[in-house]
Amino acid sequence: MSIDQPESELLGILAELRKLPRETEWAEFKHNNAEPEEIGEYLSALANAAALTGKVHAWLVWGVNNDTHEIIGTTFNPVAAKVGNEELESWLLRLLSPKINFRFYRFQAEDKPVVLLEISAAFRHPVQFKGTEFIRVGSYKKKLKDFPEKERELWRVFDRTPFEKEIAAENIAAEEVLRLLDYPAYFDLLSLPLPEERDGILSALTADDMIAPGKSGKWNITNLGAVLFAKRLGDFRTLTRKAVRMVLYKGESRVETVREQEGSKGYAAGFEGLIGFVTNLLPSNEVIGQALRKQVPMFPELAIRELVANAIIHQDFHLTGTGPMVEIFAGRMEITNPGLPLVQTDRFLDSPPRSRNEALASFMRRIGVCEERGSGVDKVVFQTELYQLPAPLFETTGEHTRAVLYAHRDLKEMDKADRIRACYLHACLRYVQRDHMTNATLRERFGIDEKNSAIASRLIKETLEAELIAPYDEHAGRKYMKYLPWWAK
Repeated sequence: MSIDQPESELLGILAELRKLPRETEWAEFKHNNAEPEEIGEYLSALANAAALTGKVHAWLVWGVNNDTHEIIGTTFNPVAAKVGNEELESWLLRLLSPKINFRFYRFQAEDKPVVLLEISAAFRHPVQFKGTEFIRVGSYKKKLKDFPEKERELWRVFDRTPFEKEIAAENIAAEEVLRLLDYPAYFDLLSLPLPEERDGILSALTADDMIAPGKSGKWNITNLGAVLFAKRLGDFRTLTRKAVRMVLYKGESRVETVREQEGSKGYAAGFEGLIGFVTNLLPSNEVIGQALRKQVPMFPELAIRELVANAIIHQDFHLTGTGPMVEIFAGRMEITNPGLPLVQTDRFLDSPPRSRNEALASFMRRIGVCEERGSGVDKVVFQTELYQLPAPLFETTGEHTRAVLYAHRDLKEMDKADRIRACYLHACLRYVQRDHMTNATLRERFGIDEKNSAIASRLIKETLEAELIAPYDEHAGRKYMKYLPWWAK
């Protein structure tokens, strides 16, 4: 149940849980026992057990008799519960690692108060509470380290279940699938005719792993289907924070926000609208030439498209509470995504891309949202050189990866770090194009007149001293010197 449900759905879930002959690895019943420490341990145990048994969620239920499963009511109120001065839910989340999605529901069943705790299955790593991993063995809560065979199997589960195949909405009717997903956009982006029958639509979405058959003739929407084609990402509670957030600031700091917007659609369905919105926010520069004035965008659109697509595709979806962000300042644009890169930032241009989300990346390439495999960052650097902009910056900050595009600055206005980075990336770009950087190519990159070749020589010297480039042939005459990136020597 990864989408918000009315009370009738909660009653249905409670009825299904009560039909169980006994407690299971993924379901536990309580009366009033709500010790915070024990709840935390159960969160770990049930999340890990759900992953191990192939369940999307586990459940902890208060107000149901453990033996008879009769509804007896509970005095536990998770909204009012606190640990010290901290709210229970916040306290639990802080002590869980990695963070997982869980939610308390309090409602009336047979005129008695009942609480359901919905717990998402563990992903990528076993869930710890206060540094200890727990597991369910039958109906008992145990430390995972005491059951090495279960620990090994749990890691095998993590290795074979990518994010895209996890479930965003479980056991929903076909009509609900079509309500939640922008299926016309799917067929439009693939240039396919829209089937006349509902079964044809569902069959096509199933073939592309956007949805999967559920139980009793119902359907599951996969994370892949939801993140690409949700009409509203907010309809999928675990994906709400994955919407792309765009912020326009006044000046060069984050002190004053001019405008802020959060995307609502899935990435594929909303990509063109997202890029249009971002480019419309950008100021433009006026260029005078041949007696004409024209407005040119501050940043090349192709570079923006590639970097936004990369942020979407390469993000770590398992980092909770954060998503891709596009921030626009007076003189730069920053595009940030959750997750550290799988290759070094200074090797983005030459390294074949490695993605955590291969199915997502593959589909985005199929619909032309991003460039062919391995060429995206090359095109970003090429575009910044073509527009004679400062070189883009790729960096990591905390658990995030950030790409920065800078507005036009004359060479004399660039600091040493800007000059060295531009020279290094120019050498990288020439190398992947099966060529070499020379004084002449660097002059062309910066628009330096031939008579000022000494300026380019100084830039090359700075970058050599930074050990980011190396001579192709150290014995060549100065006029014929060629240069390679440090890693190509």
